[in-house]
Amino acid sequence: MLLYDCVIFDLDGTLTDSQPGIFACTKYALEKMGLPVPPEAVLRRFLGPPLAESFIKYCGMTEEQAAFATGLYRERYIPVGWKENKVYPRIRALLSALKERGVYLAVATGKPEHTSVEILRYFDLLPYFDAVAGPTPGDLHADKGALIRRVLPAGKRAVMVGDIAGDIKGAQDADIDSVAALYGYGEKNETLAAHPTHAAESPQGLCDLLCPDMDASKGFFVTLEGVDGCGKSTQAAALKDRLEQFGYTVRRTREPGGCPIAEDIRKIVLAKEDGGMCAETEALLFAAARAQHLTDTVLPAIARGEIVLCDRFVDSSLVYQGMARGLGMDWVKEINRPAFREGAPDATLWLKMSHEKALARRLAVSQPDRIEQAGEGFHAQTEAGFSELARQYPHRFIPINADQEPQQVTEEAFSLLFRRMKERGVL
Repeated sequence: MLLYDCVIFDLDGTLTDSQPGIFACTKYALEKMGLPVPPEAVLRRFLGPPLAESFIKYCGMTEEQAAFATGLYRERYIPVGWKENKVYPRIRALLSALKERGVYLAVATGKPEHTSVEILRYFDLLPYFDAVAGPTPGDLHADKGALIRRVLPAGKRAVMVGDIAGDIKGAQDADIDSVAALYGYGEKNETLAAHPTHAAESPQGLCDLLCPDMDASKGFFVTLEGVDGCGKSTQAAALKDRLEQFGYTVRRTREPGGCPIAEDIRKIVLAKEDGGMCAETEALLFAAARAQHLTDTVLPAIARGEIVLCDRFVDSSLVYQGMARGLGMDWVKEINRPAFREGAPDATLWLKMSHEKALARRLAVSQPDRIEQAGEGFHAQTEAGFSELARQYPHRFIPINADQEPQQVTEEAFSLLFRRMKERGVL
């Protein structure tokens, strides 16, 4: 049985880790005013309370100066700073589980209300909440108890979750229970001294308290494929950052490689001088590296509920060795049985780009490896090969236009991948 049928959350330090953006915008405002930037220990105290109050308390400003500093802060925060944020791991899953069980969810925060709504919308958290309360434009101060009462429904067993003493005191003022989110920004001793009803050392601890029967994290295996030079490594790095921002635990890896034995094999198959390596040997080496990679890296990460982002996987062997080398797809599938059995990807991001443009882009920045030194006909076959696999596996392949600026590619790839993950219940 759930302890509460109404849960009210603080935002900064409870649902999201907004430290990078808040630090950067606070420094921006102080430097524009020609004032010294306090040490990090003091800046951390800006995380949670209303901004103007922090400028007054920790920088010695008057009300008028604090209002001016707040305006400068927002000069950077509105276009940039609010996105420099991360959802804490497991928070998305917790909100979903509580919502499924009919719990009323709300946010009461010292951050301006319109900004809070935009942050929740951007990170796709807004649909979980029944109400959001924060200071309105022009308010320099916020009474946490009053904010809680604005979103508190009648007749429910309610609790406030927050990371600073002010959240706990606000809950007491509103006559409801409280949970100290000790993983957030508040000083632990100070927060506990406010006498919260409960305390959670981590987001998982919060899950255990509020929804003890919720499911464990669900892993998801994502591969990135495409012709040489299409930008897979760049996009794997960017997607890892975006997924972590949205609260996922991500393991980025590559093929051939991803574990010590497979990395040793990588040195052999991609060496510029191959010593006369035949196509069958090449294919078997890739398959051997893949089997070890699955055992050591991919499957354990998925079992832990992580998102695995892999730069190339078995589709590359089907294309490069099965089609372009002429070994046949059936034979390549046979030597890669583990990849089609327990290691099949959940989604494949296919970065579409012509082989001519992709290879030219790659050769402009690095020396070609042994496979990249293959002729025009070989690379034309790889481009055709990925198109054929996308036709055969439409349920798995997600085509992405890679012939755009890298940031545009990332936005398209993340949007489509996030949609697929939500469809599969990956929270």
